[in-house]
Amino acid sequence: MARKLHLEPYEGPAGGWGSIKSVARHMAKQGVMPGATAELMVQNKPDGFMCVSCAWAKPRPTHAAEFCENGAKATFAEITKKRATPDFFAKHTASEVREWSDHDLEEVGRLTHPMRFNHDLDRYEPVEWDEAISDIGRELRAIGARDSRRAVFYTSGRASLEASYMYQLFARMFGHNNLPDSSNMCHESTSVALPESIGVPVGTVRLEDFDEVDLILFFGQNVGSNSPRMLHQLKDAVERGTTIITFNPLRERGLERFVDPQNPAQMLSTDQTQISNLYYQVRAGGDIAAITGICKALFTLDRESRDGAGWGVFDTEFIAEHTDGFAGLEAFVAAQEWGELERESGLTRTDMEMVAKIYAKSRNVIGIYGMGLTQHKLGVETVQMLVNLLLLRGNIGRPGAGICPVRGHSNVQGQRTVGISEKPELVPLDRLAEQFDFEPPREKGHDTVETCEGIIKGEVDAFIGLGGNFLRAVPDRGPMETHWPHMRLTVQIATKLNRSHLFNGQTAYLLPCLGRIEIDRQASGEQMVSMEDSTGVFHSSYGKREPASEHLRSEPWIVANMAKATLGPRNNGPDWDGWVSNYDLVRDAIAQTWPDTFGGFNTRIREKGGFGKPIPARERKWNTETGKANFITPSALNASFDTGEDDGVLRLVTLRSNDQFNTTVYGYRDRFRGIYGSRMVVLLNEADMERFDLDKGQEIALVAKADDGVHRRLDGLTVVPYDIPRGCVGAYYPEANVLVPLYQRAERSHVPAAKSVPVTIVPMRENTA
Repeated sequence: MARKLHLEPYEGPAGGWGSIKSVARHMAKQGVMPGATAELMVQNKPDGFMCVSCAWAKPRPTHAAEFCENGAKATFAEITKKRATPDFFAKHTASEVREWSDHDLEEVGRLTHPMRFNHDLDRYEPVEWDEAISDIGRELRAIGARDSRRAVFYTSGRASLEASYMYQLFARMFGHNNLPDSSNMCHESTSVALPESIGVPVGTVRLEDFDEVDLILFFGQNVGSNSPRMLHQLKDAVERGTTIITFNPLRERGLERFVDPQNPAQMLSTDQTQISNLYYQVRAGGDIAAITGICKALFTLDRESRDGAGWGVFDTEFIAEHTDGFAGLEAFVAAQEWGELERESGLTRTDMEMVAKIYAKSRNVIGIYGMGLTQHKLGVETVQMLVNLLLLRGNIGRPGAGICPVRGHSNVQGQRTVGISEKPELVPLDRLAEQFDFEPPREKGHDTVETCEGIIKGEVDAFIGLGGNFLRAVPDRGPMETHWPHMRLTVQIATKLNRSHLFNGQTAYLLPCLGRIEIDRQASGEQMVSMEDSTGVFHSSYGKREPASEHLRSEPWIVANMAKATLGPRNNGPDWDGWVSNYDLVRDAIAQTWPDTFGGFNTRIREKGGFGKPIPARERKWNTETGKANFITPSALNASFDTGEDDGVLRLVTLRSNDQFNTTVYGYRDRFRGIYGSRMVVLLNEADMERFDLDKGQEIALVAKADDGVHRRLDGLTVVPYDIPRGCVGAYYPEANVLVPLYQRAERSHVPAAKSVPVTIVPMRENTA
């Protein structure tokens, strides 16, 4: 059923009363008033639980409240009173429920029983745990007898360090490295770019660096919706005198104005904190050109300073001692013409020169970025260009400075740390072999895009999903949904129903697990789990609420029992039962595999505030091929698959709303953008509306511009005039995923290029909003 669209511009700031009203609305919607207050007050705190939403860092000491609006929504969604019982599945077929929206599926509530799919009846039926686990093991053994590499084990980014470690070990003992994860769809570009540039796959910034930063360059990340708790660090920095310059195609409210809901003076006045001093609406895919322009202006400033007997603006001692490739960057920048830089970036020369002047006068600089840099054809090179800019003035490896990728899901970075990777060179396989007396596979496994291609080609027989909504999150949803049922076995481990559960292999199970907020009782007592935040700090997490159903099992329990049923008893292998009975034993094994990172794991994880992982680049130790930080020049200024040669082709930026987290849609109120009631909208610059002869409220379709012969089209989108660069359009993720071809992915990292998708417009009919 079509939903009625309502547009109402929102004039308020991020945070403030709007945030408080939203939290209250969702608390009531999930039927958890007033009991949820107890959970919120220990969210993201020592002896409490880590948020099941974003991965932003946890401060020491904590604020009175360490939850944000969207974090609260995630908590309410997990502790909801609503239940998806066997009665629900008896009343509804999968074909029927496929017609429901993501929001309506989310609203069904928590899964309560293990379920097996009956293809004859087109519905799920309850099954005993022992029967389900035994059958899964039997099916995997049969697949393994043919070729274990035809199985894929996916992780969503939510599973704990303990469950993730057990899962990757299960996969490798089964005989494959097919361990795609949600990072493959977002920050894999970071994981490829940063090791080449500075020798580490993660950012170099810790929360304490925000206390000393003078300038923040903010690229392609919507802090107000995707990581609102970061607004506290940004607000404090601004009030201390820090300058923030933002580069983003859309003007996002969280990067403009903020009112701290924990500040009574602000809440009771009209006072607001201006977050960005300067805000540049860079063209989608134009960040390389923008940064190159800033660098070009810096080279001019440096030359002029030296000609005037000054010291220049570059940190020449740092460049000489710690870097390689400076001459190559200098030559690349000198070869670029200002006209081309302006065309590709969407900014003016004056804009870029202004930023260069501010940067040149700033001692400590942090570069923050999100998927607005990583999800392009040249996503890897875009990240490396930002590193180049920071290296010019030595802004990596000293207090108050560094590179800061903002990760998405709550433990997506930590999962990679404990072995969730399709790349065998990133995992200490020899140590695993010694620990558990087996020979790990050495062949590269499938990442997310390669998994999709394998499923479409019929080369994947089994898919095990440890959380997530894989089918809804990936590109080319149409072909994926068509070919998914051809697999022999699909197993989904989840807390709530989503669209991926409605497409099933020949044998299919839906296994309900405990949520992170729920008490996990095993043989040795209540268990604690752990995860890693965006800044490389590990934290403990303790369940606080009784489970939604007595039939739920923990993720470690499910993984261990699937492994036992599949692998059988092995001498000197993992003590799966012992691990499940006491997660301390899993952490001991993790520490044995990565002693430099996790030495003393069980002691340190119980310390207030957790502990940080070693990040050599913070100490100016460069684990690169050159032994130095590397200036790496890009191959082009345009990071998009769109060449820019056809004025009829626009660049689609896929977006999250203020009422969602990843594929989870909590509601239809994108407050900051003033869009209510529907997600089927397309945001257009008014100049583009005029040149395409489109009216506000008109219904159009978007058609992907691709050269693989596949027709990709999204109908029923209502035109919304919006402040977005000319030649760019915005539409919501995951609905717009149908327009993203699998082959349009970042070079080398394979991240879907979802932030500058070439599309054309097809008018449909009048439909005034």
